[in-house]
Amino acid sequence: MSALATALAVAAAATLAGCSVAPTRGPSTSNAATALSTQTNRAYHGRFSVSYADAAAKPRNAYGNFDWQEQGDTVTLALRNPLGQTLAIVTSSPAAATLELPNRQPLVANNVGTLMQNALGFALPVEGLRYWLQPSPAPSSHAKTIADPQNPSRLKEIDQDGWTIQYVSYAEAPETGVKRVDLTRSEPRLDIKLVLDR
Repeated sequence: MSALATALAVAAAATLAGCSVAPTRGPSTSNAATALSTQTNRAYHGRFSVSYADAAAKPRNAYGNFDWQEQGDTVTLALRNPLGQTLAIVTSSPAAATLELPNRQPLVANNVGTLMQNALGFALPVEGLRYWLQPSPAPSSHAKTIADPQNPSRLKEIDQDGWTIQYVSYAEAPETGVKRVDLTRSEPRLDIKLVLDR
Protein backbone atom coordinates (compact mmCIF):
# COMPACT_ATOMS: atom_id res chain seq x y z
CA MET A 1 0.00 0.00 0.00
CA SER A 2 2.98 2.36 0.49
CA ALA A 3 3.61 2.52 -3.27
CA LEU A 4 -0.06 3.37 -3.78
CA ALA A 5 0.03 5.97 -1.04
CA THR A 6 3.07 7.49 -2.68
CA ALA A 7 1.42 7.55 -6.06
CA LEU A 8 -1.73 9.11 -4.66
CA ALA A 9 0.30 11.67 -2.78
CA VAL A 10 1.49 12.88 -6.13
CA ALA A 11 -1.94 13.26 -7.43
CA ALA A 12 -3.02 15.40 -5.61
CA ALA A 13 -2.36 14.10 -7.33
CA ALA A 14 2.29 16.57 -10.17
CA THR A 15 10.40 26.35 -7.05
CA LEU A 16 11.95 31.45 -5.62
CA ALA A 17 14.21 34.04 -4.36
CA GLY A 18 13.98 37.81 -4.56
CA CYS A 19 10.29 37.98 -5.47
CA SER A 20 7.70 40.41 -4.21
CA VAL A 21 4.68 39.01 -2.43
CA ALA A 22 1.21 40.01 -3.51
CA PRO A 23 -1.28 40.67 -0.70
CA THR A 24 -3.38 37.83 0.67
CA ARG A 25 -6.59 37.53 -1.28
CA GLY A 26 -9.96 36.01 -0.79
CA PRO A 27 -12.02 34.21 -3.41
CA SER A 28 -10.83 35.14 -6.88
CA THR A 29 -12.57 35.71 -10.16
CA SER A 30 -9.32 35.74 -12.12
CA ASN A 31 -9.31 34.92 -15.81
CA ALA A 32 -7.95 31.43 -15.12
CA ALA A 33 -10.62 30.72 -12.51
CA THR A 34 -13.34 32.05 -14.82
CA ALA A 35 -12.00 30.06 -17.76
CA LEU A 36 -11.95 26.92 -15.61
CA SER A 37 -15.62 27.25 -14.77
CA THR A 38 -16.62 27.67 -18.43
CA GLN A 39 -14.27 25.16 -20.04
CA THR A 40 -15.64 21.63 -20.23
CA ASN A 41 -12.55 19.58 -21.12
CA ARG A 42 -8.92 19.73 -20.05
CA ALA A 43 -6.25 17.04 -20.07
CA TYR A 44 -2.64 16.70 -18.91
CA HIS A 45 -0.13 13.92 -19.31
CA GLY A 46 3.09 13.96 -17.39
CA ARG A 47 5.50 12.51 -14.88
CA PHE A 48 5.60 12.72 -11.11
CA SER A 49 7.96 12.12 -8.23
CA VAL A 50 7.01 12.27 -4.58
CA SER A 51 8.78 12.20 -1.22
CA TYR A 52 6.81 11.51 1.93
CA ALA A 53 6.96 9.79 5.31
CA ASP A 54 5.07 6.51 5.71
CA ALA A 55 3.02 5.49 8.77
CA ALA A 56 6.24 4.49 10.57
CA ALA A 57 7.75 7.94 9.79
CA LYS A 58 10.24 6.40 7.36
CA PRO A 59 11.09 8.49 4.30
CA ARG A 60 9.72 7.11 1.03
CA ASN A 61 10.12 8.10 -2.61
CA ALA A 62 8.16 7.09 -5.69
CA TYR A 63 7.77 8.16 -9.29
CA GLY A 64 5.74 7.34 -12.36
CA ASN A 65 3.39 8.78 -14.97
CA PHE A 66 -0.04 10.34 -14.68
CA ASP A 67 -3.00 11.25 -16.87
CA TRP A 68 -5.31 14.02 -15.65
CA GLN A 69 -8.69 14.44 -17.38
CA GLU A 70 -11.29 17.11 -16.58
CA GLN A 71 -14.79 16.97 -18.02
CA GLY A 72 -16.90 19.74 -16.57
CA ASP A 73 -16.75 19.40 -12.77
CA THR A 74 -15.37 15.84 -12.87
CA VAL A 75 -11.65 15.08 -12.56
CA THR A 76 -10.20 11.64 -13.31
CA LEU A 77 -6.58 11.00 -12.36
CA ALA A 78 -4.85 7.80 -13.49
CA LEU A 79 -1.53 6.98 -11.83
CA ARG A 80 0.87 4.53 -13.46
CA ASN A 81 4.25 3.11 -12.55
CA PRO A 82 7.20 3.67 -14.93
CA LEU A 83 6.29 0.46 -16.80
CA GLY A 84 2.80 1.78 -17.54
CA GLN A 85 0.88 -0.43 -15.10
CA THR A 86 -2.06 1.32 -13.41
CA LEU A 87 -1.54 1.95 -9.70
CA ALA A 88 -4.81 3.78 -9.04
CA ILE A 89 -7.59 5.76 -10.65
CA VAL A 90 -9.13 8.62 -8.66
CA THR A 91 -12.38 10.22 -9.82
CA SER A 92 -13.67 13.38 -8.14
CA SER A 93 -16.99 15.09 -8.86
CA PRO A 94 -19.34 17.33 -6.85
CA ALA A 95 -21.52 14.28 -6.11
CA ALA A 96 -18.91 11.71 -5.03
CA ALA A 97 -15.32 10.51 -5.20
CA THR A 98 -14.10 7.06 -6.20
CA LEU A 99 -10.74 5.35 -5.70
CA GLU A 100 -10.09 2.32 -7.91
CA LEU A 101 -7.21 -0.01 -7.07
CA PRO A 102 -6.10 -3.03 -9.10
CA ASN A 103 -7.95 -6.21 -8.12
CA ARG A 104 -10.00 -4.50 -5.39
CA GLN A 105 -13.51 -3.15 -5.02
CA PRO A 106 -13.71 0.62 -5.64
CA LEU A 107 -13.82 2.86 -2.56
CA VAL A 108 -16.45 5.63 -2.55
CA ALA A 109 -16.94 8.75 -0.40
CA ASN A 110 -18.75 12.09 -0.58
CA ASN A 111 -15.63 13.91 -1.76
CA VAL A 112 -12.07 13.18 -2.72
CA GLY A 113 -10.63 14.64 0.49
CA THR A 114 -12.75 12.36 2.68
CA LEU A 115 -12.00 9.36 0.50
CA MET A 116 -8.24 9.81 0.65
CA GLN A 117 -8.29 10.69 4.33
CA ASN A 118 -10.17 7.45 5.08
CA ALA A 119 -8.10 5.29 2.73
CA LEU A 120 -4.63 6.76 3.29
CA GLY A 121 -4.76 8.85 6.42
CA PHE A 122 -4.28 12.19 4.65
CA ALA A 123 -6.15 14.33 2.13
CA LEU A 124 -4.73 15.58 -1.16
CA PRO A 125 -5.41 18.88 -2.96
CA VAL A 126 -7.14 17.53 -6.06
CA GLU A 127 -9.58 20.45 -6.13
CA GLY A 128 -6.75 22.94 -5.67
CA LEU A 129 -4.75 21.35 -8.47
CA ARG A 130 -7.57 22.09 -10.90
CA TYR A 131 -6.65 25.76 -10.51
CA TRP A 132 -2.96 25.54 -9.62
CA LEU A 133 -2.15 23.82 -12.92
CA GLN A 134 -3.63 26.82 -14.80
CA PRO A 135 -1.78 28.55 -12.93
CA SER A 136 -4.18 30.40 -10.63
CA PRO A 137 -5.12 30.37 -6.95
CA ALA A 138 -8.24 28.38 -6.17
CA PRO A 139 -11.17 30.78 -5.69
CA SER A 140 -12.43 29.07 -2.52
CA SER A 141 -9.82 30.31 0.01
CA HIS A 142 -7.23 32.98 0.71
CA ALA A 143 -3.91 32.79 -1.15
CA LYS A 144 -0.61 34.67 -1.37
CA THR A 145 0.98 34.90 -4.79
CA ILE A 146 4.46 35.85 -6.01
CA ALA A 147 4.99 37.06 -9.56
CA ASP A 148 7.91 35.83 -11.66
CA PRO A 149 10.49 38.65 -11.56
CA GLN A 150 11.62 37.72 -15.10
CA ASN A 151 8.07 37.82 -16.44
CA PRO A 152 5.61 39.61 -14.11
CA SER A 153 2.63 38.32 -16.10
CA ARG A 154 3.42 34.80 -14.82
CA LEU A 155 3.14 33.39 -11.32
CA LYS A 156 6.24 32.10 -9.58
CA GLU A 157 4.57 30.87 -6.37
CA ILE A 158 1.21 30.41 -4.67
CA ASP A 159 0.77 29.75 -0.94
CA GLN A 160 -2.69 28.36 -0.26
CA ASP A 161 -4.42 25.86 2.03
CA GLY A 162 -1.15 24.79 3.68
CA TRP A 163 0.56 24.17 0.33
CA THR A 164 3.39 26.03 -1.37
CA ILE A 165 3.06 25.73 -5.14
CA GLN A 166 6.22 26.72 -7.01
CA TYR A 167 6.25 27.17 -10.79
CA VAL A 168 9.71 26.01 -11.82
CA SER A 169 9.29 26.36 -15.59
CA TYR A 170 6.81 27.24 -18.31
CA ALA A 171 6.53 25.80 -21.82
CA GLU A 172 8.36 27.67 -24.57
CA ALA A 173 6.49 29.16 -27.53
CA PRO A 174 4.50 28.07 -29.44
CA GLU A 175 3.41 25.92 -26.46
CA THR A 176 1.83 27.64 -23.47
CA GLY A 177 1.23 26.86 -19.83
CA VAL A 178 3.13 25.33 -16.94
CA LYS A 179 5.89 22.83 -17.70
CA ARG A 180 7.02 21.93 -14.17
CA VAL A 181 5.43 22.61 -10.80
CA ASP A 182 6.60 21.62 -7.30
CA LEU A 183 4.16 21.32 -4.40
CA THR A 184 5.24 21.19 -0.76
CA ARG A 185 3.27 20.73 2.43
CA SER A 186 4.94 20.80 5.84
CA GLU A 187 2.37 18.99 8.04
CA PRO A 188 2.44 16.14 7.31
CA ARG A 189 5.48 16.55 5.08
CA LEU A 190 4.83 15.88 1.42
CA ASP A 191 6.94 16.97 -1.57
CA ILE A 192 5.56 16.53 -5.08
CA LYS A 193 7.16 17.32 -8.42
CA LEU A 194 5.02 17.33 -11.58
CA VAL A 195 6.36 17.63 -15.13
CA LEU A 196 3.60 18.26 -17.67
CA ASP A 197 4.27 16.78 -21.11
CA ARG A 198 0.73 17.72 -22.23
